Amino acid sequence: MRIGLISDTHSYMEDDILEHLKECDEIWHAGDIGAFSVIEKLPQDKPIRAVYGNIDHGDLRHQYPLDLEFKINNVRFFITHIGGYPGRYTKRVKDILHTKKPDVYICGHSHICKVIYDKSISCLHINPGACGIHGFHQVRTMIRFTVGQDKLEDVQVIELGYRS
Repeated sequence: MRIGLISDTHSYMEDDILEHLKECDEIWHAGDIGAFSVIEKLPQDKPIRAVYGNIDHGDLRHQYPLDLEFKINNVRFFITHIGGYPGRYTKRVKDILHTKKPDVYICGHSHICKVIYDKSISCLHINPGACGIHGFHQVRTMIRFTVGQDKLEDVQVIELGYRS
């Protein structure tokens, strides 16, 4: 299963992002969607999994949860918007990671693209960075990967160009 992972769109969705999502089976959004127009522009023939972020209010918070937990094949996933990264997890997320023990933990918020394996909890951390144009990041990024039987495969960091 091929996944397109985006975050921190902040109401921005353009053709360059959509082009990279065409070959994906599912689209995941790690929060700070910004507006329903972002979701409406995504391919509607593909499942969309999303969590709300700190800028998402009203209907977005009613439509999408704070956290998502699910399993594909033998890989357990946990997604939230704000949670930190190895060595700097928020207390809430640290407790969840130690209790739920996902194989892959995904978050957004920092606008910094990261793929880091945390050996201390045997968990891969992924933050796709920001593909929107608002924020302090210079380069817009997203990630694609394949969920294999027991692990992620073919992880690709995609640079979408400068945010301005």
